[in-house]
Amino acid sequence: MLAVKDVSFGYDPRKIILHNLTFTVKSGQNIAVIGESGCGKSTLLKIIYGLFDIESGDITFNGELVTGPKNNLVPGMPNMKYLAQDFDLMPYISAAENVGKFLSNFYPEEKEQRIRELLDVVEMGEFANVKAKYLSGGQQQRIAIARVLAVEPQLLLLDEPFSHIDNFRKNALRRNLFAYLKQKRITVIVATHDSTDALSFADETIVIRNGKIIEKAPSKEVYYNAADKYTASLFGEVNELKLGQVALTQNPDEIVLLYPHQLKIDDNGPLKVIVKQCYFKGNRYLVKAAHDRQVIFFEHHKELRTNAEVSLTVDRNAFS
Repeated sequence: MLAVKDVSFGYDPRKIILHNLTFTVKSGQNIAVIGESGCGKSTLLKIIYGLFDIESGDITFNGELVTGPKNNLVPGMPNMKYLAQDFDLMPYISAAENVGKFLSNFYPEEKEQRIRELLDVVEMGEFANVKAKYLSGGQQQRIAIARVLAVEPQLLLLDEPFSHIDNFRKNALRRNLFAYLKQKRITVIVATHDSTDALSFADETIVIRNGKIIEKAPSKEVYYNAADKYTASLFGEVNELKLGQVALTQNPDEIVLLYPHQLKIDDNGPLKVIVKQCYFKGNRYLVKAAHDRQVIFFEHHKELRTNAEVSLTVDRNAFS
């Protein structure tokens, strides 16, 4: 459906931001794009949509070449929708009117029904008649999501779509939105800092570092078989250890990446650490500890005394 081949881009031709990107996206897939700030996630979505002219390579969508402003009076591609981080709502019309802005008035009943349906998806039905300027940032973001879905696209590009939304709303909205997109078989690419977007909802995850793709694989595979510490750290705290520090092995110098939940206290564990701080996480504690000068993170079900010495080993049950 979407093919990106050897694409490079820079706002200044002398300074390339994206380098020789190549990947494909199948119809109906949900793809997460993750990476540190400034790595090129947002720029990638913009060039896929045709907002900029690429330096080299090509992008095709349903077999048609995606072209930029040099070839299009109005930037953008048919059957694609792009949601930027600034929302671009009309402040003096209602939430419902913003959602229905690009819907035909020829069938008013169908239009009204479509608007109600989308407002329900983003849980904004009760604010249908409120002008956009009176809505909070998170509410405006939800209306913007509904608006890009109004004329149902084949490909939806979302740039940090939940960044302004409170956590208690975000979780329900994500479930509703991605379930709706799967039901409608709308392909979606999400540029995000939130690992939940990748792990809970994305079929595949693309990892970008310094404008280059370093991984593209099913999200669970990226998480459990991260290519390096950079990739693993995008999902939270991570420990880089020698295998011999945490387990009996014939390869003691092999470097392994372990998330905090993959280490556990064991009186006979080979890795002895000193507890420095405990952070309450609800059903568990994240413990910051020290081994010589190395910081170690692990999880435990109860708070531990500061400066206590404990022994750690690998939790074999925490790898799936």
